[in-house]
Amino acid sequence: MALTPEVKAELATVEVTKPAVRKAEVAAMLRFAGGLHIAGGRVIVEADLDTGGAARRLRSFVSDLFGFTCEFVVITPSQLRRGTRYVVRLIRDGDSLARQTGLVDNRGRPVRGLPAALVSGGLDVATAVWRGAFLAHGSLTEPGRSMSLEITCPGSEAALALVGAARRLGISAKAREVRGIDRVVIRDGDAIAAMLTRMGAHETLLAWEDRRMRREIKASANRLANFDDANLRRSARAAVAAGARVERALEILGDEVPDHLKVAGMLRLEHKQASLEELGQLHQPPLTKDAVAGRIRRLLATADKRASELGIPGTEANLSPEMLDERD
Repeated sequence: MALTPEVKAELATVEVTKPAVRKAEVAAMLRFAGGLHIAGGRVIVEADLDTGGAARRLRSFVSDLFGFTCEFVVITPSQLRRGTRYVVRLIRDGDSLARQTGLVDNRGRPVRGLPAALVSGGLDVATAVWRGAFLAHGSLTEPGRSMSLEITCPGSEAALALVGAARRLGISAKAREVRGIDRVVIRDGDAIAAMLTRMGAHETLLAWEDRRMRREIKASANRLANFDDANLRRSARAAVAAGARVERALEILGDEVPDHLKVAGMLRLEHKQASLEELGQLHQPPLTKDAVAGRIRRLLATADKRASELGIPGTEANLSPEMLDERD
């Protein structure tokens, strides 16, 4: 998750001027980063974030949009928490902020998913929802087989609302539950790139795409290398099988083998793993690989014909099943 802090740092600096869009981002951050608490009859709004940039952005937006000053608490790492946490809390005016952001309905009941205004909002609102949700509880993994852009959700209703927002942006996302925790995940590389662009993480997108391209090039090179190795092994086994057949052919024919076929056969026996082209270069005078292949085929065919006449096993008698599959 090396790129997650970079994404959040960049998103925390994205400039948003429309009040409705900023309000949507605030609502999403509050919904995905914490929740509403009731203490002493008061509604307390609290967001628990993992980056200082996101926390300062939320605090600034709340102040600018609603005129409320939130507490800002830094919680240092401990045995229970590995990283530093940043808590943005509003106690005195929590009820008012919850109503204005749509986190509670007209009857004061907490909204289980996302506020209706966010669910039915335009593309800029849907983008703000995803940016706020990612700042609150998102992660971006390295490009590769398991690459993903993922957001942990406070419930299934919020997850489905987030999937709907992605759909309005033309991006495919899936909601799933893992060990009792609801998540929304984007796994397709192009869809991840599209969402990063939508949210405003352009610099991080360049770094992510660069790593993605490097991995794809490396994977292609590995596949080609494995393919070449397999071909070399296959060719070597085929040459060994051909050598075994040639050896049997020379045994069958004995002194009856023609000299030019015998020379080609002896080259095959002396250089069992050499290619036909290499055998041709070793012949005096040099021959083409087709000429060498032709002489070896005639040697084998002559020996098999003679073996059939004598009623004895032919040139394939000493071949194992694996060698039969790899014969020339």
